[in-house]
Amino acid sequence: MASKNTLPENALLETKSSRLMPSKEGRISKKLMLISLLMATGLLGASAVNYMGSEALSGNVTASKDAEITAQVHSLVVYKDPNCGCCGKWIDYMNNHGFDAKAHDTEQLSSLKQAKGIPANVQSCHTAISSQGFVFEGHIPATYVHQFLNDTPPGAIGLAVPAMPVGSPGMEYGDQFRPYQVLLLNKDGSRSVYGEVNSLEESVL
Repeated sequence: MASKNTLPENALLETKSSRLMPSKEGRISKKLMLISLLMATGLLGASAVNYMGSEALSGNVTASKDAEITAQVHSLVVYKDPNCGCCGKWIDYMNNHGFDAKAHDTEQLSSLKQAKGIPANVQSCHTAISSQGFVFEGHIPATYVHQFLNDTPPGAIGLAVPAMPVGSPGMEYGDQFRPYQVLLLNKDGSRSVYGEVNSLEESVL
């Protein structure tokens, strides 16, 4: 006669099995404990960094060319007529596109432009001078100024956008736009086309 405390054989097997194989809840709990341990020791962070590195190598994480161009903040002193409103708009635009531009009102703009070697037929309303001494004449898009300062062509003194083209930065009038060129100015007095701006979207980048 079996004892009342004796379990059936299949019940004994189930009991042993449950001791050897933890429940689903137990496995989840252990996983949570492992994750907490990895976070505490910094191993999870390292894994995440390694994962990001592998993603970058595979081309999934890339930096845009524009971001690289505008990564460094350059200082500009902008010489202008005290009453010029479009010059002030260009300064605001440059400050919103990675520059530290400060206005300097002067009544001697013509003398300054001549002293800096800016030919009369490419002059505009304002002249910006970088901390390195390069000149930027007129309503030049910020992208070109960044590009020039980050990779200055040999023998160059700066850039110029002659006159005041409608649709250039600081000269916006609704959706009006006239294509224009950005000129490269050289120490020997020569100049060449540095860039061409063919749309309003390109102009205000």
